[in-house]
Amino acid sequence: MHRRTTLQLASAFGAALAMPTSMHAADPTAREQSTPLNLNALPPLRPSPRLPVLFLGHGSPMNAIEDNPWRRGWQALGQQFGEGTGARYPTPQLILCISAHWLTRGWQVTGMARPATIHDFGGFPKALFDVQYPAPGWPEVAEGLSRALHRPAVEVDEHQWGLDHGAWAVIQPMFPAANIPVMQLSMDYSRPPAEHLAMGQQLRALREQGVLIVGSGNIVHNLRAMVRTASDHQATDWALEFDAITARHISQGNHAELANFLSLGALTKAAHPTHDHYLPLLHAAGAVYEGEAPHSFNEGFQMGAISMRSVAWG
Repeated sequence: MHRRTTLQLASAFGAALAMPTSMHAADPTAREQSTPLNLNALPPLRPSPRLPVLFLGHGSPMNAIEDNPWRRGWQALGQQFGEGTGARYPTPQLILCISAHWLTRGWQVTGMARPATIHDFGGFPKALFDVQYPAPGWPEVAEGLSRALHRPAVEVDEHQWGLDHGAWAVIQPMFPAANIPVMQLSMDYSRPPAEHLAMGQQLRALREQGVLIVGSGNIVHNLRAMVRTASDHQATDWALEFDAITARHISQGNHAELANFLSLGALTKAAHPTHDHYLPLLHAAGAVYEGEAPHSFNEGFQMGAISMRSVAWG
């Protein structure tokens, strides 16, 4: 059964995120699952030069339609893909997005041919609800991914979900033509952080099969602590500290410590009253090859309590 995480937001992007009623503590016996991905189960995908892996801080849904530094950062990133002069990477065959806004029991992947554009928020202007991102899905690859992944199992969702704003709000500025297939992978919020990192490790091989892996969340995300008048680089001390610690682990390639973020106790609780927006970072970090240097961009904060830091590896 699917669980939607729905942002019920007033006009200032300010009410709390509705979370699953049961949140399991981290399992100390959880192990990284290093089972190689069976690429033979994914016949439609063709080998390609390795694509990067991305973690994008998505922040307010309004970033999808406002001309601001965050959206311009995503647009500039999208211009690095293609076949023309100046392109750094080939056009992806598929975009696989792990969004903070699709939480399920167990992992699931969207398997519909035409995923719906989901407006999973409230209290925003009509212009935001009018946005559609009609990218196709790829059912055959979704079925193949379900067969290829066993630890944990991944089920195919053919009807319930689609593309939520954690996905389309960042992908649309990068690829406005909506002609690249997009699939979403859900997150099982009941599972410990190490298992989210391990899922990313299993997905790593997809980067050499034309798949662009995109984690979409925020390194700091506390809606209750937002300050409407804060500038892009104003933030509370605890937000700055958590962002800096996370940035240091990223720059040092210390991904195991990224998954150990709950050990920071009160600092983590301040930065993430619920850590749904942090978990996509672990999926992205898991898909990084050893020695790949990270590049941070879109550094800064929205309303003092949302870190917009984004990272590209590869």
